Amino acid sequence: MTDYDDLARRCAALCEGERDEVALMATLACEIHHADDRFDWTGFYRVTEPETLKIGPYQGGHGCLVIPFSRGVCGAAARTGEVQIVEDVEAFPGHIACAASTRSEIVLPVRDGAGRLLGVLDIDSDRPAAFGPADARALSAILAATFGPLAAG
Repeated sequence: MTDYDDLARRCAALCEGERDEVALMATLACEIHHADDRFDWTGFYRVTEPETLKIGPYQGGHGCLVIPFSRGVCGAAARTGEVQIVEDVEAFPGHIACAASTRSEIVLPVRDGAGRLLGVLDIDSDRPAAFGPADARALSAILAATFGPLAAG
């Protein structure tokens, strides 16, 4: 299980003073991915145009390049603004299979301090039911601490 307190401290130290969204995403993707062996694919999808997510910094195999807000778990998180925890991706209507090994997923909206949606953090696992509310709380706190200081520009 992830030591989220330690992970949060590492992320805060590495990201201190950085304001570039992509640099922050790249750093978090790396740190989060290597923090837990449940995490098979860890990355960001960025809002690049209305209702559209495009792949950003990630760790793991190839991801999908473009995801509309209307499709998949990432699209649902972007569209609703709510964390999505999917215990079985095969049971999620409209799931986009970027990797055949994915069994469960957690996707969290990423917002700056002004509330602007920057994208989503997507973590896939090759284990069923790998994520729960504790993961959502801890990861949401890391995202808020990292991206909250950024203002809409």
